[in-house]
Order: sequence, then C-alpha cells, then structure tokens
Amino acid sequence: MQALDDGAGEIKRMWVHPAWRGAGLGSRLLRHIEGVCRDLGHDVVRLDTNGSLTEALAMYERAGYRHVGRYNDNPYAEHFFAKRLAGASDVGR
Repeated sequence: MQALDDGAGEIKRMWVHPAWRGAGLGSRLLRHIEGVCRDLGHDVVRLDTNGSLTEALAMYERAGYRHVGRYNDNPYAEHFFAKRLAGASDVGR
C-alpha cells in the first residue's frame, strides 16, 4: 500500500501463489489491506491491473470496487478501480 498525492491509498502488486489460488486468500488479503488503508486514514483506495488477470478483475468487482479513469501512468495497467472505505461517498474522488 502506498499513499497517492490526493490522499487516497493505492494497492500495488497483490499476488497469491498459484497452488493457493481459489482458497479465498486473495479476498482475505484484499480486506486486510483495506483495513490498513482505513487505519492510516484513507477514505479511498485505488488499484490498477492488467486485463489478462481475469480472476483479479472479478475479485475486485465482487469486493465493491468500481471502474474509474486512468489515474497513473503504469504502461501495463488496463483497468483502474476505486473503492470508498468506511462509509464515505464520492468514489474515485
């Protein structure tokens, strides 16, 4: 997790070993990182991912992330997401 200039938190490079995929670890890790972002005072968390990571895309959508416009210059990212934490509003800021 890192802080962005606008005060949002950003999740970078979440990964689960292939042998452990499908066991719910990715979702649990995502919830944990969201809690860390919340504890650090962030109201919004953002992330990006590549279109080939279909399981990750589905997991983010299930977890309540919404598609937003490009917010960084990562040349490998094709999808950008944001989620408002702790009952705040105005996703994507």
